[in-house]
Amino acid sequence: MYIQNSYQADENRYSCGMQYNRCGKSGVLLPKVSLGFWHNFGSVDPFERSRAITHYAFDHGITHFDLANNYGPEYGSAEETLGRLMDMDFRPYRDELFISTKAGYDMWPGPYGEWGSRKYLMASIDQSLKRMHLDYVDLFYSHRFDPDTPMEETLQALVDIVRAGKALYIGISRWPLEALKFAYTYLKERDVPLLIFQDKLNRLDREPIDNGTLDFCHQNGIGFISFSPLAQGLLTDRYLNGIPKDSRMAQEKFLKHDMLTPELLSQLKTWNTEAEAEGKTLAAKSLSWILEQQGVTSVIVGASSTQQLAKNITF
Repeated sequence: MYIQNSYQADENRYSCGMQYNRCGKSGVLLPKVSLGFWHNFGSVDPFERSRAITHYAFDHGITHFDLANNYGPEYGSAEETLGRLMDMDFRPYRDELFISTKAGYDMWPGPYGEWGSRKYLMASIDQSLKRMHLDYVDLFYSHRFDPDTPMEETLQALVDIVRAGKALYIGISRWPLEALKFAYTYLKERDVPLLIFQDKLNRLDREPIDNGTLDFCHQNGIGFISFSPLAQGLLTDRYLNGIPKDSRMAQEKFLKHDMLTPELLSQLKTWNTEAEAEGKTLAAKSLSWILEQQGVTSVIVGASSTQQLAKNITF
């Protein structure tokens, strides 16, 4: 796929129907659909394809790009891809973009390359900014809860990252509810309020609803963003008639064969029939279901092509 070297964003990008939702009680508005860089933006992926996907996303009002330090593969390469995109295409639009990254999972060898220590988080944000060719990120997350590091150490590092001007806002991903409550209070008392909480939420995995996390976020003015909203493709039409040879499930990559039980397949077909009766796809109906939950700000979708992204933002 050939793309001209000089990218000019579509002048109608904010009038094409993308909805923007307020993130908690903050001044930030996020698109209902955000673009995730977890897959398809690494060094193993064709750069021009990644480039085309980001162009299509921004041209259709997707202003939020979600990354993490170890997204790739290889680790760090998704951020490096964004760095190339910033230099080639998006530098003139930096103030229209809301870019997030995270640290928490394994990134480099040794005892300081993962979890939630101050040393790891401080090193990680500096490395991420260098890879992405940015002076700051809009949002920096603690990517996972560290049961062995004092929460005060992790949270104070996040506060100091904001105060150093390396991030504008702080987010937390997948912390237990009680730890989330502690973080909310700690950050609020230091005038660096928690902007958003990221967790897995979809029609098959409703844990943030069931355990009270989503309600806590809503009641306390914290935004909520869902990753894996289509359950790695289960909540699309991809597996309704068997397991495609080129699918993640066929490759046992993030999805296992035994997940697609007869009971689940029956449920998926029922949901698909209901969606078709409304003139929608199963994927569109599944994304709408998440956004209808009180307190949800946005959903993060991945895409391996512009065609796939187009399907996931039309609902």
